[in-house]
Amino acid sequence: MPHPLPAAPRLIHEAVARQARLRSSAVALAHRDERVDYATLDAAANAYAAALWAAGVRPGTVVPVLLPRSPRLVAVLLAVLKCGAGYAALDRRWPRERIDQVTGLVRASVLVTDAEARADVPVWTVPDEPLTQAASRRTEPPTVYVDSAAAATVFFTSGSTGVPKGVLSPHHATTRLFPGRGFADFGPGRVVLQAAPVSWDALSLELWGPLASGGTCAIADADYLLPDDLADLVAATGLDTAWLTSSLFNFLVDEDDPDRPCLAGLRQVITGGERLSPTHVERFLTRYPDCTLINGYGPAESCVFATTHRVSLADCDDPGGIPLGVPAPETTVHILDGEKPLAPGTVGEICLAGEGLALGYVGDAAATAAAFTLVPVDGKPVRVYRTGDLGLLDPDGVLHFRGRTDLQVKIAGHRIEPGEIESVARRIPGIREAAVVPVPAPGGGYDRLALFYTADDAAAPTPAVVRRALAATLPRYLVPHSVHRRDALPTTTTGKLDRSALLAAL
Repeated sequence: MPHPLPAAPRLIHEAVARQARLRSSAVALAHRDERVDYATLDAAANAYAAALWAAGVRPGTVVPVLLPRSPRLVAVLLAVLKCGAGYAALDRRWPRERIDQVTGLVRASVLVTDAEARADVPVWTVPDEPLTQAASRRTEPPTVYVDSAAAATVFFTSGSTGVPKGVLSPHHATTRLFPGRGFADFGPGRVVLQAAPVSWDALSLELWGPLASGGTCAIADADYLLPDDLADLVAATGLDTAWLTSSLFNFLVDEDDPDRPCLAGLRQVITGGERLSPTHVERFLTRYPDCTLINGYGPAESCVFATTHRVSLADCDDPGGIPLGVPAPETTVHILDGEKPLAPGTVGEICLAGEGLALGYVGDAAATAAAFTLVPVDGKPVRVYRTGDLGLLDPDGVLHFRGRTDLQVKIAGHRIEPGEIESVARRIPGIREAAVVPVPAPGGGYDRLALFYTADDAAAPTPAVVRRALAATLPRYLVPHSVHRRDALPTTTTGKLDRSALLAAL
């Protein structure tokens, strides 16, 4: 009788180290002309972990990492985890003010970078060397013991108060999904694209999915993936698996050139972040019938995915939209009205439970208490995350999306709180009132933002000045595409802001 395979490690860095033992010479990372095998990656991470430990990194801390997308970034993230700490991967495109803001939010004692940094935070500068050189030092990492419930990473999302939310996610929120947990194959032979912004939870899918499973991660250079970029990566690396936001998926389907198809060669496409366009899905599945298309749903507070659904052509005719699917491993979906569970087919708030849940929001106990609550399920208290999304479970247990309970939207995969932009805009000298309106996209969902404002006549900033001021403070995805000054903002008969009237004025 064969012995059962040992359980997969529940710590991210241990899952990667296990693959380094099982397939040391297999390619873990592909970037430009560089190929890094598992043994080299793990040994380089050990060397960097020893250096970070000497710099003061300890279990229970969060280390901001400000590095370009590269194999060196991957080794550093693993090194932070090997120290028992969590990492916060920062997007180098963010304005300096934003980087300073989130560094302060996590109370960083060490900042990892390869560039000039703030003087009031100790810096560990990553050596400018190939990973093979770091690996050749054969350094032993520090000996630390942390539980899989320990913090592994911080994801940053938009916050309604003007301050970004830092979602503190534990190891098992990521490792519950890999390896071989059913919704997709990331194992040996698979080559998975890494192109998402490093501050997203999508990084966990694109990076730890293949590295915890024995596959290869192909790292893109471009900040914005264009059709030629994707086609080049498929040709150069054998890329066959990609996660694409719904907006990017639609764009690539529209731009798929028969003479040089950018989507040819892919065997798995995972999409989501916004409602899918049935028109684009139908075109894709008709042209690439052998490619698996997966719709993934889940906020950062439930790391990467809470539900997944393998999309078929029949789904394109569903009047309620393409389903969100069934729960991911070690995840439970509850449809609630307050604390009351609702029957199948009844619309309520989508609430998530299980191992994917975040520990909370960094430095914001009030927001954590409001979003993560205990509700009675079958007579027992269960910790859930209240998504603010509306949906229903059909009789087969498949989740369907039905809208939002608030103004939050997703555009190009970014979760956006209009209140954050409005709060920043009101701090611009001369502005009295500000309102942000998401603009609907032709294929469903939203594709851009519009800001409307009123101002004091004596010191009224122009729309161009307002947009530049926002761009100096906010990440690009939060900067409205258009800015409009108005004498007054319209209100409804009940005195509330009339956003539909603003939208009609565009």
